[in-house]
Amino acid sequence: MSRKIDCMETECCDCIEIHGDCIKKVMERMPAEETLNDLAALFKVFGDPTRVKILYVLFQSELCVCDLAEVLHMTQSAISHQLRILKQMKLVKSRREGKTVFYSLADDHIQTIMNQGMEHILE
Repeated sequence: MSRKIDCMETECCDCIEIHGDCIKKVMERMPAEETLNDLAALFKVFGDPTRVKILYVLFQSELCVCDLAEVLHMTQSAISHQLRILKQMKLVKSRREGKTVFYSLADDHIQTIMNQGMEHILE
């Protein structure tokens, strides 16, 4: 079945033709809806410039909230709020040393994501 369709702002096919084999292959490899939602939530965290700055700083060195606030010229409260979100998403981890809590990237995946993002925007 073929018919002309109207595309305003994107390039589209001049006709509708369903490629069943391709669709079947894609559908078999498609992750579960919950997995895709979790992935979207992860990328949403990277949508906030403050959180990206915190991750970039922690990419350089483990720091406490006081140090992060000083480096980023923000209040400790604002930093703590963002760290809570980053910790919930398992992007940062903390360790206590006496009265001080130090934060660092949760694992090497976070560094890889940051590097890949930087590479993408700088090409």
